[in-house]
Amino acid sequence: MAHLIRHNLTNKLTNAAHTVSHKSQAKVSGVFARLGFQAATDEEGLGFAECDDLDYDYRQGMQMDVLQGEEEGGHMEGEVELEGDSHYQRDGTGPRPSSLKTEGSLDEDKPKITSWEAGWNVTNAIQGMFVLGLPYAILHGGYLGLFLIIFAAVVCCYTGKILIACLYEDNEDGIKVRVRDSYVDIANACCAPRFPALGGHVVNVAQIIELVMTCILYVVVSGNLMYNSFPGFPVSQKAWSVVATVALLPCAFLKNLKAVSKFSFLCTVAHFVINILVIAYCLSRAREWAWEKVKFYIDVKKFPISIGIIVFSYTSQIFLPSLEGNMQKPSEFHCMMDWTHISACVLKGLFALVAYLTWADATKEVITDNLPSTIRAVVNIFLVAKALLSYPLPFFAAVEVLEKSFFQDGGRAFFPDCYGPGGQLKSWGLGLRIALVVFTLLMAVFVPHFALLMGLTGSLTGAGLCFLLPSLFHLKLQWRNLLWHHVFFDVAIFVIGGICAISGFIHSIEGLIEAYRYNIHD
Repeated sequence: MAHLIRHNLTNKLTNAAHTVSHKSQAKVSGVFARLGFQAATDEEGLGFAECDDLDYDYRQGMQMDVLQGEEEGGHMEGEVELEGDSHYQRDGTGPRPSSLKTEGSLDEDKPKITSWEAGWNVTNAIQGMFVLGLPYAILHGGYLGLFLIIFAAVVCCYTGKILIACLYEDNEDGIKVRVRDSYVDIANACCAPRFPALGGHVVNVAQIIELVMTCILYVVVSGNLMYNSFPGFPVSQKAWSVVATVALLPCAFLKNLKAVSKFSFLCTVAHFVINILVIAYCLSRAREWAWEKVKFYIDVKKFPISIGIIVFSYTSQIFLPSLEGNMQKPSEFHCMMDWTHISACVLKGLFALVAYLTWADATKEVITDNLPSTIRAVVNIFLVAKALLSYPLPFFAAVEVLEKSFFQDGGRAFFPDCYGPGGQLKSWGLGLRIALVVFTLLMAVFVPHFALLMGLTGSLTGAGLCFLLPSLFHLKLQWRNLLWHHVFFDVAIFVIGGICAISGFIHSIEGLIEAYRYNIHD
């Protein structure tokens, strides 16, 4: 009898404890759901994991399913399944473009790149032409500018990794499965279900601004370098920009990232040659280095522009989802990010410090303008070659974003598909690509201010795409898996990035207004 009473009492206490636990979990889940950080219950999470598993299995056999469907007459059924799979992956934003179901346009048919080729692309992005503006950042920031070069490398490497982490979810076996394809998909997932397309539109606009501004800067710096290399020629900087743009017109015919990677490799080689030449000249004047000029004070008015310059010199996040998705071994992505950012940090810091010590307060916006005319001509020719080889990567990415947004978005596209049935680019699509090249030329002609444009772009979109959005998306999509220090890092990056973005944007706009008011030229 006593045993029965004890057994009943134990059951009642256990049931009461479970009831209290479930109520408390429901309250906690409700609070986080209102904040947007915990959008699924355990049952929904299990269903989501099962969907991940089905998604993985289906993607592995997608081509075989299509072939079987054609043989058995069940092709329509295979298409319905593909649409459902795409609908899930895009987090309720609708099926993928119909063009993805046609032969020759599946992801599996695209040529994959090695981790080294991916590294060349990232190196090209973060050790590009914009290193020329870093000594100018040291001019207005001193040792704090050097610290920011290191700090920006660490933060951008971290945010690049967490951005790629947002492409994946755990299936029921705890295996990471890639359920999103792009920066836009991540943004849409964060804004779903209330505004499923808002995040994608915001990211698309920021990406297009960032990429097109990068292309414009390459044209600006090409014209600037050629003009300063041959000052005796009766050719203006604007005319040199036109000549550079003519050489860039073949970029309109680019078809895939594999071809772009070859340009990136050549670009990296040119970059090292340039660094060696400039640093060698600076070392030859080591006895004249002005160490006393490097101080801890900052120019309050111009240093925020320098922050934008430093941030913009590390921007690669917009390329990363595409690069990681095109890698033969995505597991090597983290290692690739580490060595590219470490090498970039070392080379940028060394280049900026040595160049500033050589010219001190006479440091110009484009550091090669400080070189003697004989050396300047040689270095500038390499730099122009590097600028022209760097242009295809942001141009190709910008074209890809525009095509997917306006021409290949299934039934939601604003315009008809710019590709024919066999995957050939239509003539009017080629015309639009050429028009984009011409647009970058027009902007370079009317706004020929390299450092100010670089600071403005870095503050406006660079900080948002590299600092603000990756940390926010990571908190939203990976909240269940984050430890306290991950949350701290993400929040700190978001706050610091927001402050730098606002201050840099305001001061860059003021600098542009001042340049036009007093007719100041680079």
